[in-house]
Amino acid sequence: MSHYFTNDYVESNENEIKVKIKNTDLTFITDNGVFSKHGLDFGTRSLLENLPIQVLKGDILDFGCGYGPIGIYLKKNTSANIDMLDVNERALNLARKNAKINNVSVNIFQSDLYTNVTKKYDYIVTNPPIRVGKKTLYKILFEAEKHLKPDGKLIFVINKNQGAKTTARDLSKIYEVTIIAKNKGFYIISAKKH
Repeated sequence: MSHYFTNDYVESNENEIKVKIKNTDLTFITDNGVFSKHGLDFGTRSLLENLPIQVLKGDILDFGCGYGPIGIYLKKNTSANIDMLDVNERALNLARKNAKINNVSVNIFQSDLYTNVTKKYDYIVTNPPIRVGKKTLYKILFEAEKHLKPDGKLIFVINKNQGAKTTARDLSKIYEVTIIAKNKGFYIISAKKH
């Protein structure tokens, strides 16, 4: 079975979706082989609606950007410099198209985990790919710390049924962990670098 975090070939079938997050109207082109192609998933929506948008500034990385909703929303609503990465080439091409459609200037690049990340960030924001399994998920969340500036924060969403409480507890070994919000089983978690 092909997953959105691989580059396996699946036939293209692009689709346009319209999304409203708080007061921001966005248009996205989605496609087969990318996460949540039929519309903004509930986890990402919960994450974006609960982000402390007024304090987000500096350099932000959208990790695992997919077709781009997190990074594009952040660019529309902050003055931050936004980098967006994904391993999936189709997702990256869609993210580039969607940045143009939504009239934002962001830096989009391919990276398998953090291999092509060369700078440090004030914030890393992600709806991480849970289906990669716990080992890779923990690699994403724990290795984020090496790519954060002092006092930088990793902000992510995870479902209670996918181990939100255990993940928060485990991350507290190296981060100062705060649960920003809970929404129908989804936890929005902030992990601040010690």
